[in-house]
Amino acid sequence: MKLLKLLLLATATMSILTACGGSDDDDLDDRLNIADPKLRFVHAVPAGPNVTLYRNGNAEADATDVGYKYASQYYDIGEGNSALELKTADGAISVGSNSFDAQRGHKYTSVALIGDGKADVMLVDDPYNKGITSDNARVRVVNAAFNAQNVDVYLTDPGVDLATQTARFAAVPYKTAKPDSGSDSEELEGQTYQIRVTEAGTQNVIFNATADLPANADWLLLVVPADGIGALVPNNVKVLVAKSDDDTKATLELTNTP
Repeated sequence: MKLLKLLLLATATMSILTACGGSDDDDLDDRLNIADPKLRFVHAVPAGPNVTLYRNGNAEADATDVGYKYASQYYDIGEGNSALELKTADGAISVGSNSFDAQRGHKYTSVALIGDGKADVMLVDDPYNKGITSDNARVRVVNAAFNAQNVDVYLTDPGVDLATQTARFAAVPYKTAKPDSGSDSEELEGQTYQIRVTEAGTQNVIFNATADLPANADWLLLVVPADGIGALVPNNVKVLVAKSDDDTKATLELTNTP
């Protein structure tokens, strides 16, 4: 009888997820927090070289010899220690490294970004504690812009006066995620949003765009330098969107509307 109840619950839940647009990366085991740990790689270095991500000494098939704006889908990895190292495409030069204890139910994102005049790497841990019947979208911000050391990010209804709003993601330092790595992404209703990036603590808008955020979407918004390593004009930024269910394996570059 207990097994039958579990099967009925699973069937009902899968029907709900299908009806509200759940993707292959948003299955029942993900929502029950029992899925195998997953990893993805995002290349967020404008005009940067192709790179390869190594895990425990082996090149990752989903992140080998990839260039700017590449974003793999999440793929399963084993539980336990994972040592990541980002290298140039030929494996000759190490760019940076991270280590983490991969845990069931968690999703991890390795991000290549601009460091102090060169490429660097950071890691984001997403526990993915999403309600079984929720159709909210999930959003997280990463400040990958070395030339914008601290930013506020607003997501509002289009055309709303910024002076009446509070930043959804406030004071995001360079090489940092908000919500913090290890915390759940922010849940928002699926709708059209105006995305504005400002210098932290001010309403000086340095990036402005409008985007449609679907129900059940899982977006990582990456603030990056507009012109790459060689042209780091302060606060000259753009925004990339890494979508967890996008099989094109490419980030979406939003168009700035000053």
